[in-house]
Parts: sequence; C-alpha cells; structure tokens
Amino acid sequence: MRTTGAVDCMCYCWLLLQLLSQPAAAKQVLRYRLAEEGPPDVRVGNVAADLGIVAGSGEVTFTLESGSDYFKIDNITGDLSTNERRIDREKLQQCQMIFDENECFIDFEVSVIGPAQSWVDLFEGKVIILDINDNTPSFPSPVLTLSVEENRPIGTLYLLPTATDRDFGRNGIERYELIQDGAESSVRRLGSASADVHAAKRRFDDAQSRSSVFELQVADTTDGEKQPQLIIKGALDREQRDSYELTLRVRDGGDPPRSSQAILRVMITDVNDNSPRFEKSVYEADLPENSSPGAPILQLKAVDADVGVNGQIEYVFGAATESVRRLLRLDESTGWLSVLHRIDREEVSQLRFTVMARDRGQPPKTDKATMIINIKDENDNVPNIDIRKIGRIFLRDGVANVAEDVVVDTPIALVQVSDRDKGPNGVVTCTVVGDVPFQLKPASEIEGDMNKKKYFLHTSAPLDYEAVQEYNVVIVAVDSGSPSLSSNNSLIVKVGDMNDNPPIFTKSTVEVSFPENNAPGERVATVVALDADSGKNAEISYSLDSSVNGIFSIDPDSGDIRVNTILDREQTERYEFKVIAKDKGVPVLQGSATVVVLVADKNDNEPKFMQDVFTFYVKENLQPNSPVGMVTVMDADKGQNAEMSLYIEEEEDIFSIENNTGTIFSTVAFDREQKTTYSFRVKAVDGGDPPRSATATVSLFVMDENDNPPTVTFPINSSYTLLPPSSNIRTVVRTVIATDTDTGVNADLSYSIIGGNPFKLFEIDPATGVISLVSKLEQKHFGLHRLVVQVNDSGVPSQSTTTLVHVYVNETLSNSTIVDAQIAKSLGTPLNADIAGDPNYDLGKQRLSIAIGVVSGIMTVILIILVVVMARYCRPKNKNGYEAGKKDHEDFFTPQQHDKSKKPKKDKNKKKSKQPLYSSIVTVEASKPNGQRYDGVNEKLSDSPGMGRYRSVNGGPGSPDLARHYKSSSPLPTVQLHPQSPTAGKKHQAVQDLPPANTFVGTGDNISIGSDHCSEYSSQTINKYNKQLLQ
Repeated sequence: MRTTGAVDCMCYCWLLLQLLSQPAAAKQVLRYRLAEEGPPDVRVGNVAADLGIVAGSGEVTFTLESGSDYFKIDNITGDLSTNERRIDREKLQQCQMIFDENECFIDFEVSVIGPAQSWVDLFEGKVIILDINDNTPSFPSPVLTLSVEENRPIGTLYLLPTATDRDFGRNGIERYELIQDGAESSVRRLGSASADVHAAKRRFDDAQSRSSVFELQVADTTDGEKQPQLIIKGALDREQRDSYELTLRVRDGGDPPRSSQAILRVMITDVNDNSPRFEKSVYEADLPENSSPGAPILQLKAVDADVGVNGQIEYVFGAATESVRRLLRLDESTGWLSVLHRIDREEVSQLRFTVMARDRGQPPKTDKATMIINIKDENDNVPNIDIRKIGRIFLRDGVANVAEDVVVDTPIALVQVSDRDKGPNGVVTCTVVGDVPFQLKPASEIEGDMNKKKYFLHTSAPLDYEAVQEYNVVIVAVDSGSPSLSSNNSLIVKVGDMNDNPPIFTKSTVEVSFPENNAPGERVATVVALDADSGKNAEISYSLDSSVNGIFSIDPDSGDIRVNTILDREQTERYEFKVIAKDKGVPVLQGSATVVVLVADKNDNEPKFMQDVFTFYVKENLQPNSPVGMVTVMDADKGQNAEMSLYIEEEEDIFSIENNTGTIFSTVAFDREQKTTYSFRVKAVDGGDPPRSATATVSLFVMDENDNPPTVTFPINSSYTLLPPSSNIRTVVRTVIATDTDTGVNADLSYSIIGGNPFKLFEIDPATGVISLVSKLEQKHFGLHRLVVQVNDSGVPSQSTTTLVHVYVNETLSNSTIVDAQIAKSLGTPLNADIAGDPNYDLGKQRLSIAIGVVSGIMTVILIILVVVMARYCRPKNKNGYEAGKKDHEDFFTPQQHDKSKKPKKDKNKKKSKQPLYSSIVTVEASKPNGQRYDGVNEKLSDSPGMGRYRSVNGGPGSPDLARHYKSSSPLPTVQLHPQSPTAGKKHQAVQDLPPANTFVGTGDNISIGSDHCSEYSSQTINKYNKQLLQ
C-alpha cells in the first residue's frame, strides 16, 4: 500500500510539473481538419498526443464538455472521433454565409481531469469542416427564356442566367455546355484544342454545340464567377423562325462531377439596341438589425440611352438566394430596396446578391450590379447562461448531486456565459448571488472571446447533509450594452448523504387471504419498507427467499407480491415465505418480513366451450329428431359449481339439446332449397352462486342432395318447329332449355337424344341443348319427327327428365290442323316407337324384299329336304346315328324323325309361317354383358366344322336397318333359334337382345319378316298415319 501511494504521488507531481513547465501548450487551441458527410467513428485526432499528455493509464481522463452533437472522445486514450450524427457543411449555421475558401469549423471543449478530480483543465478546439462535392449546381428555373432580336450581327453576346452551387472552390461551378435542339453536340475550347484542363483560368472557358446559329462561351467575371454567354453565329430572321429551344447544362469540378440542365428558350424579337447601365457596379449599405418592414435601404439607379418602351427600366433580383428574396423587397419601378421582413443579425450578418436593370424593349436588355447589405448589431439579446456538468459530478435537468464529503474548492459545474450580440453589447460579467457555499472561478487564464466566458462553480465551504440537504444557486449575467440586458439561471445542488440506515418494514408479519383459481400475475399483497436515508441510499429493492419456488414474485421497486401460477386450495392451503428489502447504498443494508398467504375456495371458473363457433354440415332431407352435431363444454370448478345446464337460444324453436351429452337434435327435416344455413347460440350455466354462464355460436350448413330432377322450361311437348328440306347441315333446329333447383354438380345438366332419331338426322349439344341438323334431308324424311330428349343432372344418383321435341320437315305449313293432329297422336304414342318422316316411303321396297325372302326360304327348305333324303338312302343301314368320336359335317343340321314328317306339310300349307333359318341368321347389334358388341351370328358359330357352307345373309335393299332403329340401353328380350334347330350344340345358338316385336330370322338367301313382328307404329300405326296424311 505504501508503494502504490508513492507511485501515485510521483505520477501526480510529474504531471503537475509538466503542465506548469508548458503553460502555453496546456491552454493551446486544438485544430483539426475533417471532410463533411463522413461515416460515424471517423478519427479526428488524439487530444492527449496534441497536448503532450501521457494517457492510457486511467489516472488522467478526458471528457468532451461541448461539441458532443457531432463528436465523441475516448475517456482514457483521448482519441477524438465522429459520432452517429452526419456533418453537412452547408447546413451548419456558422457556415451559412461562407461562400469562399474561408474556414468553416465546429468548436469543441475538452476537460482534462486529474486523479480523483484533484485538478481539472479545460481546452478549446476547432474542427475545420472541409467541403466535398455533395451539392448539384442548379439554375434558378428549369426553363430559361432569352429574347434575341433579329438581324443582330454575328458574334453578338447575350448574358445567360447563372447557376448556383452551394459548394465552392474546385467543387463549385466549372463549366457550362449548350445542346441545340436535341442534336449532337460538341465541345470547343477557345484557343488550343489540346490545352490542359488546368488552363481554366482563361477569360473565355469553353463553348458547346458548334452550329450555324448559336454558340456558348463562358467568361470569368472579376469576382471569380463564370458567366455563360450566348453568341450569335448565324443570321436570325424572325419571319422564318421565331424561337429556338436549347439545353443549357452546368457541371461542377468535383470528382465525380455533378451536373444539371435547364431548357433555354431563345425568342427572336425585334431590335432593342441599348442596355440599361447602373451608376455603380457594386452597391453597399449598412442596415440595423430588427428594422421594421418597409424601412428603405437604398435606391438603385440605372440609365438607358433608348427612349420609349425600350428606355423604360424595371429592377429585379438577379442571382439572389431564397432568404434574400424573403427578407428584402425591390420596387421594380423606382429601384428602392427596402425591408420586407425583420432581419436578425445573429441569423444573417450579411446579404450579398445581384440585381438586374431590365428595359421594356423587345427583347429586353439588362445590366447587373452587386449588392452588399451589412447587418449592424443592436443590443437585442440577453446574455445566455449555460450550466453544464464537469468531470464526474452528475448534473441533469438543472440538478447537481454532490456528496457531503467532497473537499472544499471542488469544481461541481461548468458555467458558460455568452451573448449573441457583438462589441460592447456582447461583453458579459456574471456572479453568484445569495448566501451559498459556492463561487465562480475562471475556467481559463487565457483571455478569449469577450462574448463568451467560461467559469467553474467551486464549493467555498464544507457541505453538511444533516444541516442543509439542498441549495438553490442563482447566477446573474449582465452585458455592457446601453441599456444593459441581464439574465439569470439557477442550479439546484442536492447534497448526498452516506448510507447508514437499513430498510425497515411497517409490519413484521403480513397475513392475507387469497382466492384459488386466480389469474396468473394477479396481485396478492403489497409490502412497504422505509429507509431514513435519501437518494440511492433510500432506494429499496424487494426480493423473495427461495422457499416459494417461483410460485410468487415481487416487484423489486413497488413491493407488489404477485402470484405466477394458478393456486389450488385442495392441494395447498397455506404459503409462508420471507420478503427481503435491500437499499442501493454502499455498503448495501437490508431488512426482512414474513408473508403468510391463505388460499380460499370460490366459484371463479365459467363454463368454457371447446370452440367459440361450432360449425356442422348436414344433408338435406334428414329425418326430424335426428342428431345434427355435438358441442363440448367444460367447467374447471368442482361439485355444485361444475354442474351445468345447456340451453338453445333461438327464435324458431327448431333445435333441442341433450343436457348430458351436448347433442343437438333437429325437430324438422331440412330442405336446402328452402333454407341453406341456420345459426343459433348454445348457453351453458353452472350451478355456482352466483351462477356463471358461457355461450357459443352454432352454424349449421345444409348440404345439397340431388333431390330435384331437371325441369324443362322450353319447348313444351305439344309445340313443334318447321324445318325446310333445303336446310343446310348444322342448321340449328331447336334449343332445349332446362333448369335444376339443386346446386353444384347436382345442377350440372347434360342433354341427349334417346329416341326418335332413326335416320341420325339430328344431334344435340350435351352442354347447351342446341339441336342441329347433321345429315342432308331426303324425300323419305318429309313429315313429322319426334325427338325424345333426356336431360340428366350430374348428381349421384343422377336424376333426369324426358321431353319431346317435334320437328316438321316440309317446305311450308299449309295445313297446321294436320300437324296438330299428328302431334296429338304423337303424345299418345309410346316413347319406344319412332316417329320419323314418311312411313310409306320404304313400304314398297319392304314388300318386294319380303316376297324374295319367302321364295328363297321355300327353295332352301326343298333343297335341304332333298339333301337329307339322299344322305339317308346312301349311308349303310347299320349306321343310324353318329359314330363315336366322329363328326358328320353334312348331317350336322339334320332334323330329328319327329320333325321330318311335320316340316314339309307345314311348308305347303302356310307360306308365311316362321321357318327355321339353318344356313344364316340375321341379328341386330346389341351390347354384350361386359360392354362389348356381337359381330353377328358367325361369332357364335365360327367354331363349328362345316359352317363355311352356310353364309350369313344381311338382307337386300329392302331390309330394314333395325340396328339403327332399336339401338337402346333398355332391357330387351333374347332371340333364339327355332326349336327345329339341332339340340346337340347349344353353343351354336345366337343370343341377341331385341324388342319382341322386331325379332326375325332368315333362311338361305331370303329374309322372312312376319308382319306381326313389326312394331305397332310400323304396322298398324303407319296405316292410320298415312290415312291422316291423305285426308
């Protein structure tokens, strides 16, 4: 310990000798340079190194007393760097009126603090902000208008409006360029084309867009600015062209350069050959600040040698900032410059701009003069007293906390007194008033700015917390103006005491009753402890011992004890734990109290439905009193508090609920077409006192079933349409329109023709129901056609509706009564009978075919008989039957003995009787059970030996196309061979599904069709139908 103290003493003495031996260095002004717009944490410099102070050990520390808006300092090393706030040179108030290379800087102050704040030194510094190219030059307007008189000689110059750039120096405006009419442009420099870019000091800088009319050149003015000028290079004739639109571009000299452009409209006018001339090129005047609006400053005067309109002069602002135009007013007629708004010198110390004198000729001519208005100071600002912290003394919101054990002459605050006025108006003196143990001492021995002085506020006597706990230090500052102005500021010094009192609870034992089933985080009780100390020493922090295992928690500041979990009285009725109160002094002192929590039972749980909204889907047509859904409800209480009753809240009394299971029943059957949704509420009430209840919403959606067949709205069965025989294929005959009250796929309709279309003349679009003609009409198609149209929905099972569409094929409708009679008869005719065209057309062909078939049948029978007789006489007598293991191909179809004697007699007596067809069978194509189709009789008989002798006859031209007439999916009877056919091989029988009225067989080369085998419509009905047509 002695060694450490000796080392500290030696270091302190060495630093003191160093500071005393170099007084100039200790109080010197620090200067650094920094480019604007830099990122955060850019190193500016090392204060310790620049002051010659050895840092890094922590004995000497550095604090940034001012300038912290933009900078920060490392307390140990003294490294000065930028903070998060971006530095924009053009926005700094102290740099607003610097338009040249004059330095723009930010002041800062650094305090060097010795060990235990035994000494404090304050140093001032300046960070010079270097300009970067962060502003784009711009013209006063995006569209510039210039009037040029016609017939001006080549080489005539016209001054163009200048651009402004908030940057300066190299980053300022470097050159102007001109682009004519959007055409290609070229840059020409006056003088040598190979001149170096650093030769830009010539009077005429460069020109753009060489053309036959205009050229741009840039002149260097006496004040160092660049003046763009438009040169006439060709003849101007207003009668040929009265305007030109060019593009004027300005670039600065930054890297990379910035540029902008404006449209230059050159208006060609008549001649006005004399420009106004100001009396002076520079006007300068002094203006007291706070001058009232309307106060005159000076009058501009310009003369013009022209007369009349061309000699009338008006005065306007030239290159003037927005603040100039806001503060000053220029009378266009008289040239008087006056105050428009009050000007504060502390904001604007000088106004520098240009004014223009412009005549009223066409085009107008102008002259330019520079205006310099110096704002004179008035004693209009009271002194400003700024009290800031210094070193390690905490100061916030005008309150400084000072421990009572600080030594006398300790600096506790930094007081800066300043005045925004200048000269005597800004010279300030200050003092501490009142009987307080504090005094002001200058912070620096070097005489600085008289308008800004800094003092340390020192303690002048020992502080005693028990005697006085708080001082109100009032500081008064007075300037030297006439009359003088004064101001005051105060600092509240709170004296801190030592921590010598432990916290004490108001009650040593706290007992509280708390109900069970509480919400987590609910407050159980609040404990209060008091500490006689103040400040940090009296700030109490509460905590619980570990015995509660996280069941309870306490707010460390307020002492509110809260429960973290849900308490259950049936598990634990009593909790006991300790509360500890600690202060925040050094050293820490503490006290404790006992808390007892008794858990009480209560009905505090409402019935809870598993869902807020129950959604059920039921099919329509459900039987009444059927269950439609089930709701689930629970209650966390027990006993009487958990016994629940369920109720349905609805107006229509359609639903009921079972109390034990929560099952909902319907009292009616649902019809989706009447109502699609039902919504009601279910209420659950427990048995507690008072009872608690809960409700849930039940939404019931009725699902659609395919319980409605399609309804045909058009056409009606008794209507018909006339179709001329000359109609083209794809002619729209009729459109069937149907609807379905179901929804979704149950209402998806399809259309088909299931009958009455034997000639395949018509087709129907399955989706739209449009019936079209698909075959050319012939003579046999004349007459009435009855189409049986079926409309199916897509439900499962599908429902359908059948309708009739009558089409009358004829050239005209000469007698509608006949057609009405035919339709009336059609409505009484079975749907399986075809009504299609003229039934008598093929009658003659059918009769001829029948006759040929009968003759062929008779000849075939006779031939078979002869073959059988010859075979019997020629074979051996001992062979009366088939040999074992041998097939007799010739005798395969030989009839038995009892049939042989009967057949010839019947053939002779009856010509039209049904004959067995042994050589060929004509069948109608029908569906196999597995969905395939039979090819004909040969498919069944192809495996019989010797069948090549018999060929299948499909009939002659008069044979009816039964497959076309009776292709149907309806159940049809079976066609079999006559009983006279061989019984040995049933596999040779042809089985075919046909209507019983159209079953026929054929023998040999003939086809026999009995008239009684035809349909009712094709035999009897046809004759009646024909008679009706002939009437």
